[in-house]
Amino acid sequence: MKDIERGSTNVYADLGIENADEMLVKAQLATKIGEIIKQRNLTQVEAGQLLGIPQPKLSNMLRGQFRGISETKMIECLTRLGRNVQIVVKAAPRSKSAGQVSVVFA
Repeated sequence: MKDIERGSTNVYADLGIENADEMLVKAQLATKIGEIIKQRNLTQVEAGQLLGIPQPKLSNMLRGQFRGISETKMIECLTRLGRNVQIVVKAAPRSKSAGQVSVVFA
């Protein structure tokens, strides 16, 4: 029987990937972009035109290959898809030495 190890809430950190927090945020944003594209029944070509991204680059992003796409560009994609994006900055808990970035969808 194999041992089961409990992971954190960030698979990228669990795998030891550099910039794990950034990668998790991008994954969450890409997932939401993909959901909206699907809800709107857009083809990748149509979505790429709307978002200002070539279809192959959009396809890569939706498959989790988003290293060449900035968080800013992904946020712009969400606004082009009719979503409001609000960035909230607040103090980190005193128990932590550094803050964190998280994505919350309303």
